[in-house]
Amino acid sequence: MIEARIAPSVGALSAAQWDALTGGNPFMSHAFLTALEDSGSVGPGTGWSPAPITISDDTGQIIAALPAYLKAHSQGEYVFDHAWADAWHRAGGAYYPKLQIAAPFTPATGPRLLLADEALAVPLLRAAEQVCADNGLSSAHATFIAPEQLPLFERAGWLLRSDIQFHWQNTGYASFDDFLGQLSSRKRKDLRKERAAAQAGVEIKTLIGSQIGEAEWDAFWAFYQDTGARKWGQPYLTRSAFSLLGQRMGDQLALILAYQNGQPIAGALNFIGADALYGRYWGALEDKPFLHFELCYYQAIDLAIALGLSRAEAGAQGGHKLARGYEPVQTWSAHYIAHPGFRGAVADYLDRERAGVAVDQNHLAARTPFKKGA
Repeated sequence: MIEARIAPSVGALSAAQWDALTGGNPFMSHAFLTALEDSGSVGPGTGWSPAPITISDDTGQIIAALPAYLKAHSQGEYVFDHAWADAWHRAGGAYYPKLQIAAPFTPATGPRLLLADEALAVPLLRAAEQVCADNGLSSAHATFIAPEQLPLFERAGWLLRSDIQFHWQNTGYASFDDFLGQLSSRKRKDLRKERAAAQAGVEIKTLIGSQIGEAEWDAFWAFYQDTGARKWGQPYLTRSAFSLLGQRMGDQLALILAYQNGQPIAGALNFIGADALYGRYWGALEDKPFLHFELCYYQAIDLAIALGLSRAEAGAQGGHKLARGYEPVQTWSAHYIAHPGFRGAVADYLDRERAGVAVDQNHLAARTPFKKGA
């Protein structure tokens, strides 16, 4: 007999026990998820209600967990199911609330089944399905799943969905110029021109961990608000979230700021993982040509090389990343649809969508800026 329980928050659970299951992924960490809770970025009034599901052994030690949320909308997920919601509502059903298994507001791949033993994967997902049944939820969704966990979701019969992101791959580069040497001559010149234009008249600093103080967070908050207002109508994170992330995640944060006449005018926030650099938030108060590319893409490459990381992930969407050396990779989500008829319709749609995504990836991969045969 395996018993699963729902906790009121990640903060109500042992940090040591939770983190022992995350594999070091920064966005699954107790520190990241509780910073969102304690800052009010998730919780009452946000449409994200924490509902982590756990399985414990006889001693009370957590041996499996799902970072789950009851969702009242589909915002902040980056895997779009609005059409599914509309179809279900037109059929007379209530799509919301639904169960979301995710790192909120974070389109970065990582484990979504936190497991001491893979044999617990199916029981854990059955628990999520039971939560849907007991509470009349339409569906459960796990987004940006680490590829190695896909077979676990397939084993449980969940439907798989794919999309494309652009990641920079470090093949052992010693420097940015070493990377440029692998590009075609024209693309190499283009990137050098962009970097020169972006850096003209500004000073760029990379601050890590304790180098980031409240003054820097205040500046970055202004940048983030501007971007959030334009993209989403309002920012997802509160101001206090950044202070709490700084306090709790220490050297896993890298804030890249551009200064003009001694004042910060733009910034990009990155999270440092065990083998990847994750670009997350960006904003600017000055419209300077190519500064976005410099802070979010080129500086990220510099930092990933300096830290010896295997890749840099630059977030969701953005075909413009392709010309800057970021290559197309597939990302994955898994979906449980409670109603058999609706499930069949979604499954048929996903079969066709996955085929189209695979074609798109092949097309994009042929258009990278690298030398042919490099």
